Amino acid sequence: MKKNALKIRSPLLIGIGAFGFATAVWLLFRTLRLDLREETPGTNPYTMVPSERYLYCVWHDSMAIPAFAGKHRSTAALTSQHKDGSFVAGVLRFVGMSTIRGSTNRMGAGAMRKLMRATEDKHMVITPDGPRGPSRQMSMGIAFLASRTGHAVVPTAYSCVRCWRIKGKWTDLIIPKPFTRVYLLAGSPIEVPPDLKPDQLQQYVAQIQAAMDRLNDKAERLSKGKESNLAT
Repeated sequence: MKKNALKIRSPLLIGIGAFGFATAVWLLFRTLRLDLREETPGTNPYTMVPSERYLYCVWHDSMAIPAFAGKHRSTAALTSQHKDGSFVAGVLRFVGMSTIRGSTNRMGAGAMRKLMRATEDKHMVITPDGPRGPSRQMSMGIAFLASRTGHAVVPTAYSCVRCWRIKGKWTDLIIPKPFTRVYLLAGSPIEVPPDLKPDQLQQYVAQIQAAMDRLNDKAERLSKGKESNLAT
């Protein structure tokens, strides 16, 4: 469905397609067993009254899982300006997430100011390997935004005991199968000092990449039964 939707240019048809896709996935998630784990208490994005705002780092192939796994009360997401961005934005609106169109790596001053204002009262979800990849390789954008806003980056990882992988041009889209168990991991927040220059940001980009890789490995071990389900 996703690949066909991306070929449609009519905003109305894109909206209808996004609504249909989102409805089907929302119903699917009602059947799942969700296991959410935080390394640092209070980093759960579904908390009713969050004490802080965070920048959530999510790989592009996993983005459906955090979008549908809980109720979003104050969450926004940065979505691509490419053709697929309208479809994704429609899906995210269905689950109560506002969207900002653009890229932290290629964004005008006005759009960047809008993005920074949004982080004042909302969590922000960033897919740092989108919109064109390479898959699961960190770009500088989320570290730059953390340095400019003062909000910490929360690395995340997701895995399913059973899932579908919908093939895309440069990455898959992971969709859990009905009635399966899904693991959602939130790592400890990573602080980035203010107003760093690009060469100074590189060490934090590497730190976030390492945290994402570690969490992903843990999530995969959990879904394959190689790590105790009692572990935190």
